[in-house]
Amino acid sequence: MGFFDFMTEDIAIDLGTANTLIIHNDKVVVDSPSIVARDRITGKITHVGKDANLMQGKTHENIKTIRPLKDGVIADFDASEKMISMFIKNIPALKKKMFTPALRMVVCIPSGITEVEMRAVKESCERVNGKEVYLIHEPMAAAIGIGIDIMQPKGNMIVDIGGGTTEIAVIALGGIVCDKSVKIAGDVFTNDIIYYMRTQHNLFVGESTAENIKIRVGAATDSLDAPPEDMSVQGRDLLTGKPKQVEVSYREIAKALDKSIQRIEDAVMETLSQTPPELAADIYNTGIYLAGGGSMLRGLDKRISLKTDLPVYIAEDPLKAVVRGTGMALKNIPKFRSILIK
Repeated sequence: MGFFDFMTEDIAIDLGTANTLIIHNDKVVVDSPSIVARDRITGKITHVGKDANLMQGKTHENIKTIRPLKDGVIADFDASEKMISMFIKNIPALKKKMFTPALRMVVCIPSGITEVEMRAVKESCERVNGKEVYLIHEPMAAAIGIGIDIMQPKGNMIVDIGGGTTEIAVIALGGIVCDKSVKIAGDVFTNDIIYYMRTQHNLFVGESTAENIKIRVGAATDSLDAPPEDMSVQGRDLLTGKPKQVEVSYREIAKALDKSIQRIEDAVMETLSQTPPELAADIYNTGIYLAGGGSMLRGLDKRISLKTDLPVYIAEDPLKAVVRGTGMALKNIPKFRSILIK
């Protein structure tokens, strides 16, 4: 290293299905939706992140919005590479440099990922000037981000509900003892809401509207202590074809999401049933930690707690827990070398 150290920049990336976050110099410098807009005629990527997100569902035939990641893994190699590259170019500190510096990166990946998918992530990063690329499993990064000392001989259970996957893992001694990755998370919740609006209200709503409903009145149970107010939703009437508006309450959304949440509960129960007895004793004392954007669904912690009879804690700022942990691992590579995949 030595002389070339000043030419190398360290960045930590949480490459998510819904959002991509990048940490540089201990600060979150990029927090953008993982979406790109491509011009169909030239094949070029024209917009990325927030700009592309505003176009979603509103494009004409010459522009197409793409989400390069599906279920936590790269689905469109070319688009994802351009997206990562544009995000990195937008980092304020790197913009000022005359030439692109070499990058040392730590990128987090779902725990149920295959070798081929892992290589896709690694190659994408190497093409955007990544000289040293390390990968870290999402539940591991979430645990570090929450502030758990993962190197201790003590069991901790993490449930990370992202956009594409829900990662459930029991961690001890700096390793994953048992884990389960289910493809039910934020995106599935959004689709459940679209389906519910169609079948119950004859109202056709787009993805952005459904996402908005989820954030404003989404709930996992219909008995909340501080329920949100009803929300007015606009869309297209499927019977008349006219635009119309309906009122939606959190109870309806809880009903719409019930089956998907049940499957997450089942996955948590299954992971608990595979946990070695000594670690199960630890988890009884420490409880379950929730991270990821999906954990912000109202009443979800209460619901999982009732199902498992364990205390459930939501990480502070759950959206950034994973990227925070990835950033910590990047700052202390020698300490976390055993959990990083080179």
